[in-house]
Amino acid sequence: MAPTFNFVGMVVSDMPASLSFYRRLGLDIPADADTQPHVHIELASGMLLAWDTVETILSFDPNWQQPTGLGRVSMAFGCDNPAEVDKLFAELVAAGHRGHREPFDAFWQQRYATVLDPDGNAVDLYAPLT
Repeated sequence: MAPTFNFVGMVVSDMPASLSFYRRLGLDIPADADTQPHVHIELASGMLLAWDTVETILSFDPNWQQPTGLGRVSMAFGCDNPAEVDKLFAELVAAGHRGHREPFDAFWQQRYATVLDPDGNAVDLYAPLT
């Protein structure tokens, strides 16, 4: 049997801040998760999305070092329409999150924007232009 890709994990420096950011994007994360060192949820697709504190990672990988600069992996959240991209981007920035790329009409026919989560991970917002 071939391996199945079904898990994406993130290392976070502030669990409540990170979970708050992803809740604003519509993920259903229990409120009591804010105090946990490891949190995971199952998405509608069956994929698992997880968050671990730095301390949790260091507990089993004492040589782990925090990366610097923007990463090479990003996540993307599909929106229903271009106006929703603009609205969600504005809401996240107003809530104190860093806008990385303001909404624009991409040549690949999508309205596209990028915000950074509390740990600097790029999170794209997109919707078809048509």
